Amino acid sequence: MMERNYKLPKEGGLEPGADPADIIRKFEKIYTNIYENEASGAAYVAREIADCIREKQSIGEMCVLGITTGKSPVGVFRALVELHRSEGLSFRNVVVFSLDEFFPITPEELQSRNYSIHESLLDLVDIAPENIHIPDGTLPQDEVAAFCREYESKIEEYDGIDLMILGTGVQGQIGFNEPGSYTNTRTRLVALGNESRKSAASIFYGIDYVPHKAITMGLGTILGAKRIILIAWGEEKAQVIKDTVEGEKQLIVPATCLQDHPNVEVVVDEGASSQLTRVKTPWLVGRCLWPSRFIRTAVLWLCEQVRKPILKLTYQDYVDNRLGQLLEISGMAYDEINIQVFNDLQHTITGWPGGKPNADDSTRPERAFPYPKRVVIFSPHPDDDVISMGGTFRRLITQGHDVHVAYETSGNIAVHDDVVLQTIDTARECGFEDKYDEVKRIIAGKRKGEPEPLELRKLKGSIRRAEAKAACRHMGLNDRTNVHFLNLPFYETGGVKKGLLTDRDISIVVDLLRKIQPHQIYAAGDLSDPHGTHRTCIEAVLEAMHVVKDEPWVKDCRFWLYRGAWQEWDLDMVDMAVPLSPDEVVQKRHAIYRHLSQKDVMPFPGEDKREFWQRAEERTQNTAKLYDRLGMAEYQAIEVFVQLKNPAQL
Repeated sequence: MMERNYKLPKEGGLEPGADPADIIRKFEKIYTNIYENEASGAAYVAREIADCIREKQSIGEMCVLGITTGKSPVGVFRALVELHRSEGLSFRNVVVFSLDEFFPITPEELQSRNYSIHESLLDLVDIAPENIHIPDGTLPQDEVAAFCREYESKIEEYDGIDLMILGTGVQGQIGFNEPGSYTNTRTRLVALGNESRKSAASIFYGIDYVPHKAITMGLGTILGAKRIILIAWGEEKAQVIKDTVEGEKQLIVPATCLQDHPNVEVVVDEGASSQLTRVKTPWLVGRCLWPSRFIRTAVLWLCEQVRKPILKLTYQDYVDNRLGQLLEISGMAYDEINIQVFNDLQHTITGWPGGKPNADDSTRPERAFPYPKRVVIFSPHPDDDVISMGGTFRRLITQGHDVHVAYETSGNIAVHDDVVLQTIDTARECGFEDKYDEVKRIIAGKRKGEPEPLELRKLKGSIRRAEAKAACRHMGLNDRTNVHFLNLPFYETGGVKKGLLTDRDISIVVDLLRKIQPHQIYAAGDLSDPHGTHRTCIEAVLEAMHVVKDEPWVKDCRFWLYRGAWQEWDLDMVDMAVPLSPDEVVQKRHAIYRHLSQKDVMPFPGEDKREFWQRAEERTQNTAKLYDRLGMAEYQAIEVFVQLKNPAQL
């Protein structure tokens, strides 16, 4: 499959070449490189590592690398392996010191750093085994301190680390140096904080299985490296990157200690850079280009700064908050800009997400005709549809459109074993075949850290399909004709780590699109899903759109993006806002209730422990409050969408 760069189009921002780099980076205390996507950023880092290796080769010296593991460096490892294969990059003169390891854990366990770094890099290049140094998670605890001293001695024998590659946790952890770690610490055994254990919970199939300790290089060890590159990808890392690059040094954010290093660089993609001043509020650092959508961005930011609705903003508000250049460059008076942005945002609001028939649609988000429309809602898991756009889902049905839901994955790993047993027991009590003891034996035979047995995954998938159908029936949808379970193969690994998207996945989506030929598509547009499934699912749909791009129906199809349970669109991005009445909020809640296996306790809840209906209601009610504070009508709740124009061309 051809790789494409999925991202939302961006309008406006810093005018290229208008201001020197040192001016637009003036808030940044660490030199930061922003790349379009993870792939291009990872390729740059891999090339820097390769240059370091080759430079050392040219003078007959060993290249000593410090390497992090986890999700962040996977793309870098992939790029290094490609350089090894395509350019003959040799690792014979490379010494690797791995940053950390869980404790206790064996190298054979899939969750171990040892297993990960071997699988992703070391087993695929020509590095000598004796040059690989990884903290030992199998030692008796009373031997760990001596091992750590020896680890430090080995680093010193090589005259320190030439190049250290780091990632960071959302609290600024580097390695397993938790918030509060001191900068003079060396390699040691540490107790893992709750946030670190939660972030690892998915790969261990639950936080209860995550080790409570780890061996990690200390901050002093890390800062002793001759050069450091910190990498971060995705919106979930945006705030910690801002804190690290622009914030004050503080022990509570360990990564900020890198500000003291003389040769450090931060490499991020656009998602991880999104909170940096030159990206989020570029008018504070330089001259900008001002298309209409970017004007909306600036004005909504100004409203937040001065706590006023749009139409109450004054000339002085603009000038005092560094937006005088907007007035100067646009040639408009402040009140003209206020009215323009107010009307622009007002026109996003509609009670007719499928378009209102026989109405003037010149200022509406959706066109009036054709009516009724064929609609496909793509849902990554069997509940994202009702969680994220349940009110809009219901509106589309009641307003007469031909609505189809396509559940892209089975969601089977997100079902607790005891839910399966309860379901089987219910079937037994209803007089159906007694499979309880058989299923109990399958569950008892599971091995920690290994993919679940196929028989169990099938049962869990069945449970989630039944729940999804019940929710659709509650919405008024025919679950026999208008509900489609795609079961994309990339997901069906039996574990948290998923496969890569392939042509098999894309062809399944293509077949559905050709069958329905929709006028509207709704899809989850998340870039920061904690587990990556949402990202892969939107890529599957976009790749399918690329396949069918020349078919006649595509020209009359609009593509709308909603967000999953984790985040909401910023209002400056919104193209359509669908208000919900109090009754519709309750109806949406009851549809979410139908997903009983996800209620009360979810296997992978992320940072937010609340149930999905609680998150959904708070999010949509907060969106309504934002519209209200900006001077719009007051609604109970609002679901918002971003239009992706020309999706087949991405």
